[in-house]
Amino acid sequence: MSQGKTLGTSGARLADYLSASLLARVFPTSEVHAVLDQAGVNSQRVRAFPAVAGVYYCMGLSLYPEQAYESVFAAVAEGLAWSAGAPTPAPVTKSAISKLRTKLGYEPLRALMQRCCKPLADPVRHPQGFYAGRRIVAIDGSKFEVPDEAQNKLAFGYPGSRTGQAGYPQAQSAVLVECATHAILAANIGAYRVAEWEICQPLLGSLGPGMLCLADRGFNGFEHWQAARATGSDLLWRCAKNRQLPVHKALSDGSYLSALAATRRSPAGVSRTIKDAAQGVVVRVIEYSLPGSEERYRLITSVLDEREAPALELAALYHQRWHVEAVFDELKTHLRQQRRVLRSKTPDLVRQEFYGWVLAHFAVRWLMHEVASQAQLGHERLSFTAHVNLAQTRTAPQRGLSPQSARKNASAGGSSCSKRAANLRQCARSTSAACAWSSAGAHPMHRLIRTTRATFL
Repeated sequence: MSQGKTLGTSGARLADYLSASLLARVFPTSEVHAVLDQAGVNSQRVRAFPAVAGVYYCMGLSLYPEQAYESVFAAVAEGLAWSAGAPTPAPVTKSAISKLRTKLGYEPLRALMQRCCKPLADPVRHPQGFYAGRRIVAIDGSKFEVPDEAQNKLAFGYPGSRTGQAGYPQAQSAVLVECATHAILAANIGAYRVAEWEICQPLLGSLGPGMLCLADRGFNGFEHWQAARATGSDLLWRCAKNRQLPVHKALSDGSYLSALAATRRSPAGVSRTIKDAAQGVVVRVIEYSLPGSEERYRLITSVLDEREAPALELAALYHQRWHVEAVFDELKTHLRQQRRVLRSKTPDLVRQEFYGWVLAHFAVRWLMHEVASQAQLGHERLSFTAHVNLAQTRTAPQRGLSPQSARKNASAGGSSCSKRAANLRQCARSTSAACAWSSAGAHPMHRLIRTTRATFL
């Protein structure tokens, strides 16, 4: 049975309701109302398209990247109403959707990310997500294309090309990721030519004691290091080969202690390294190369005790930083499917769509985490694409199946329930954890139908 197969006679698809229920489960409506109230944009009276539905709609844009605005609204709004047992909402026009999106802005979605996107791995059940008692996270940046509109050009800018200018403006983004689960804990967006550190710096607020943050060569300056260490997190960053790191003390595992020298800017704005080590910060340096490769790696870390964290273990651990590259692949390739450019035509709506994109990714990763935890499997054994398929339809979302008819079909002898169960089993077989579920009701997505109570209207 295909995932897009309809249920009942009115044309709605199971995934339409599951995707909305998933969003409401991961991001409860109480949290959505809180961020809307904080931003002063919550609906003050009952509307056909209330602000709370607009927030879920912004997430739905990434679950249905190829569908029209009205179709996305139908899937999300009817799914929320179905899970709440509320009447089917009336359709809305594209102009009404655009008007509400403009009113909402991007701040509520960014605030929702900050409130709800928290680490998922548990040190007992997911020991692979920790090292020496520290949660492994990674930070990195990437770029993506936005619509070729005048305001987007001014806000984000163009990359250069051999012909002088690229086809589309591009925005720059950065994410902080929990390596074991690929959950995005924080994200930010800015102009193409803004310094990468400027985009990444706001993410430091999500770092804290008990974490070990991995990063590439772009983040090894003295000021960068001090700002990240001020959060209480330990660091393991790759360092440029030409940075001067004299040996202050050789350690038993082949690493050595050195110091990142502070810099001082002259009135003319020129940086000058301060040679006085007392004004620098002590770091541990690990240098190594991989078998069969001439490339030399140079890492610096705040974990100074070689007995607690041997150099060989840290060298192996650093390569988990590539998990963040996998997250960008999930965002750009698997979640957005064939759409290479965001939809939104103004800078604020680009930012809004970006945060909705991040929230949708977190929802899928939350689902995968639930599956991995209950089946006692490693997260790497589950297919991200299969779980995206479980949370979205392959064809255009369609309206029609009301909550009343859904309940009627469910109580009419079990035929509809059997079809739903078969649909879920078919989706589950595409993951390596399928053997862990002996019945359709065992999949966390199936329980969302019974447990989610979204307050839509």
